[in-house]
This record gives sequence, structure tokens and C-alpha cells, in this order.
Amino acid sequence: MATLISLWLPILLSAVVVFVVSSLIHMVLKWHASDYRGFGNEEAVREAVRAKQPTPGLYAVPYCDDIAKMGSAEMLRKYEEGPVCQVLVGPKGAPNMGKTLGLWFLWALVIALVAAFLTVRFVGAAPGQAQVVAQSVASITFVAHGFGTVCESIWMLRPWSTSVKNLLDAALYAAGSGLVFYWLAP
Repeated sequence: MATLISLWLPILLSAVVVFVVSSLIHMVLKWHASDYRGFGNEEAVREAVRAKQPTPGLYAVPYCDDIAKMGSAEMLRKYEEGPVCQVLVGPKGAPNMGKTLGLWFLWALVIALVAAFLTVRFVGAAPGQAQVVAQSVASITFVAHGFGTVCESIWMLRPWSTSVKNLLDAALYAAGSGLVFYWLAP
């Protein structure tokens, strides 16, 4: 049976494949470009938010600090009047793409490592088992990259169309990772 250490090359290349596929999805295909929308009155929204100087975090409108108040007439009125939204506020300053891309690669590497670990632990990776190893790694990679987005559509108001695209991304990452492990399996 192969050890996790013996799978260092497919683990690393799997993360590289995920990173490259993700880059192609976002920079060439751009199928996530429609995931974000701007406000027609962006300057007024920016000024209103900036006036309160919120710290980075997730904000809800309308906001209710006590579950017992959710059914109150006031809260129901606010929900009916709208808008109902969640706004993610980040720190001031331009996004640091180097840091973000580095963290994304690290996350892809962690997922590849976990997929390899679980595969070795529960499926094995003996010579001649390349197909089983690839299927296991691909399945774990798909779940790790894709399933969280569904929770965001259920609870965080993320449009379902965005989650479907994220699941498609995850399927491509899984296919790439599975192919790497099939190719380089012991």
C-alpha cells in the first residue's frame, strides 16, 4: 500500500491543476462575471456605508439580534418592505491578489492532501488500483470544493445559479485531480 508521502507529486500537481483550471474559469471563460451586480446608485450606497464606518464583517438588512423578535410586527414589516440582503464588508484598500491567490493555492493543496489521505486510509493505493484511487480522490475533491456553496444558497441568499456554477467548477477540479492521481498513482 502506498503511503501518503509517496503521493507527494500527485498531491502537488493536483493543487496546480485546480489552480490552473480555476484561473481559466475566472480569467478566460469568465462564467462567474455575472455572479456580482452593482447598485444603480453605487455612490450613494458607498457614502451611506462609509458614513457608519462598519468594521469588516457580514451584515444583514434588516437586522434582528434576537430570534424571538423575528416574528414581531416590526420585523415582518421590514422584511415585507425590503430590501432583504446580506452585505459583506471588507477592509479598506485594494484587494491583495497575491495574497488571495496564494491562499487559494494553499487551500487547493490542503484539499489534495486530505483527498489523498482519505483515499490511502480508506481505499488504499496499491499498485494496479489507479482507477479506484482516481475515483476516490475525484469524489472527495468534488465534495470539498463544491458542497459548501449549497449551504450558502440555502442560508446566505447566494443565488442558486452561482452555486450551480461553483458545483460545475468543483466537478472540473475533481476531474483534473482524478486524472492526475490516475496518471501518477503507484
